[in-house]
Amino acid sequence: MRVDLFDFDLPEDNIALRPVTPREAAKLLVVQPGNATLYEDHTVGDLPSLLKAGDALVFNDTRVIPAQLEGVRHREGAGGQKVSATLHMRIAGDRWKAFAKPGKRIKLGDRITFGDELSATVEQKGGGGEVTLHFDAFGPDLDRAIAMVGHIPLPPYIASKRAEDELDRKDYQTIYAREEGAVAAPTAGLHFTDALFEKLDALGVERHFVTLHVGAGTFLPVKADDTTEHVMHEEIGYVSEETAAALNAVKARGGRIVSVGTTSLRLLESAADADGTIKPWSGATGIFITPGYRFRTADILMTNFHLPKSTLFMLVSAFSGLETMRGAYDHAIATGYRFYSYGDSSLLFRDHR
Repeated sequence: MRVDLFDFDLPEDNIALRPVTPREAAKLLVVQPGNATLYEDHTVGDLPSLLKAGDALVFNDTRVIPAQLEGVRHREGAGGQKVSATLHMRIAGDRWKAFAKPGKRIKLGDRITFGDELSATVEQKGGGGEVTLHFDAFGPDLDRAIAMVGHIPLPPYIASKRAEDELDRKDYQTIYAREEGAVAAPTAGLHFTDALFEKLDALGVERHFVTLHVGAGTFLPVKADDTTEHVMHEEIGYVSEETAAALNAVKARGGRIVSVGTTSLRLLESAADADGTIKPWSGATGIFITPGYRFRTADILMTNFHLPKSTLFMLVSAFSGLETMRGAYDHAIATGYRFYSYGDSSLLFRDHR
């Protein structure tokens, strides 16, 4: 499909730079393809009235690490040069893939120091500024060093307008985050609070967790003219045997699977057989979902509002229909919904037509 089909104009005023307080006070646009009332305005706090006993929410429990590193490149015969590296996928106990700037000036074998606590060697180079960094530290020691010198990698549309601060260490993390390794937050989950969980528990809505370590590739624009020419960056994730069995049981008894976030949905689809049975799964996924894709797992998708011409807007268009989602975004912009990571949310019902 042509990538420009997924373009739209977004006023700067609709881009959220901070989350609302409390988190569940964010707006929630309910989109139901085929219904007489296609779009309904709610808040996230209304979620218990929109779900029912026997439904199951699926959350991504990845935890954002301070993966933005600022350092100095050292090379024999050349002076030091400032380098920025955004870690995006761990491939070994002492190796990370990263997006580096200025990427073209970095060469194999370059040494980069990130403060006094951390240093690495450039082991491989790929396209688009991607490098593989071989760190001197390993395992937990490397994790501690990254935590000491790294910064929270705010999305470009926030970072271009303000600096990261201490509030982001809390705001850019779900309350249930536990598996460290993400570069970006699974932002649909940022709206949940303990109080909202209590209401959903009382209703009889189940809660299950999968893990997908979101990479910096999620922020990269689609530069191709056609979706068939775009290659997704892979991300590491896993679905446990317990979670797979629980979700299959939900489907078997007629309950609905509600994916909280596009990351949870992409992982579920990666783990599903052709008949929709979810299997225990682990590994790297580069699944790219565009209109025409036949979903096998989730019935409902809760997700924030995404960038124009992004792979995530393509995914929601596949889930609920391109024209439906273009109309939903027009409605959201016109009625003051806040977009992107710290913005409002939507509850999308799957288009079965």
